[in-house]
Amino acid sequence: MRAAYVEKLGPAESIRVGELPAPRPGQGEALVRVAAVSVNPVDAFVRSGLYATDVPFPFVIGRDLVGTVHELGEGTAGVSVGDRVWSSSLGHAGRQGAAAEFAVAAADRLYRLPDGIDPVVAVAAVHPGSTAYLAVHEHGRVRAGQTVLVVGAGGNVGMSAVTMAAEIGARVVAVASVEDERRCLDAGAAQVVDRRGDWKRVVADRHADSVDVYIDAFGENDLELAVGLLAAGGRIVALAGARAAPTLPLGKLYMRDGAVIGFVISRASTDQLARAATRTGELLAAGALVPKRIETLPLSEAARAHALVEAGGMGGTRLVLLP
Repeated sequence: MRAAYVEKLGPAESIRVGELPAPRPGQGEALVRVAAVSVNPVDAFVRSGLYATDVPFPFVIGRDLVGTVHELGEGTAGVSVGDRVWSSSLGHAGRQGAAAEFAVAAADRLYRLPDGIDPVVAVAAVHPGSTAYLAVHEHGRVRAGQTVLVVGAGGNVGMSAVTMAAEIGARVVAVASVEDERRCLDAGAAQVVDRRGDWKRVVADRHADSVDVYIDAFGENDLELAVGLLAAGGRIVALAGARAAPTLPLGKLYMRDGAVIGFVISRASTDQLARAATRTGELLAAGALVPKRIETLPLSEAARAHALVEAGGMGGTRLVLLP
């Protein structure tokens, strides 16, 4: 099979595209014929070694795929040959990745794709959707009536977080650029603050001591600001900014009974991922999780795709590789 892979951890230019032996499914696994693979920042973290995890070499890169079940291993239940499926947890913890013509995944990490959903749209949406679910539900523990402030709400993770928080009855304050204001309001935000203006002063003036959950999908992680906004018992959820080293005003935090919670989707349990997949699939089917922009590239462009993601400035564009 053709695959995008590395022979050791390193920069984007170390990615090679060529022939590797096709994998075979083992006990409880399925072989998936891959239709589309998204490119995420975490893929670059693993490939470069920034996120330390076991990887077998040659290592096929990529986390997320959409495809069709091609073959079942012994004792595999829950999926059938011909099922359209997706996964968002390959390419780390000893598992080979998704950027190939075929990939093997454990059946409990495969989820059925709703009927009528374009594979390219789906693979671009599932990682942001699952990440947002973990931020809002598993770690943020958002409840109806609470105030949730989402920084970077115009991005794909941020917009998914706005959608998920608003749908359960939270009052969402979205920090996003003005061109994303309409999308944020349509997703359920009660208020949009222009990120390109003096947004920190605005939210500090309007929302001091009143934010129950502060979600930073942008990765700036200004903890001085965030702690000052928290209501009693409030929570700060950090899910981006792997190289950030902010200062934490610890005295203010504990005087508010507050908490800072960081997470990476790579450490989510299979149960957490299954719950995220259920809600993500429902919102996909309803048309409520629509990526901001999608650009497709052939598998041969995998190195360039990684370089673009690492350089930043994608402006919400999701890159999708087509094996």
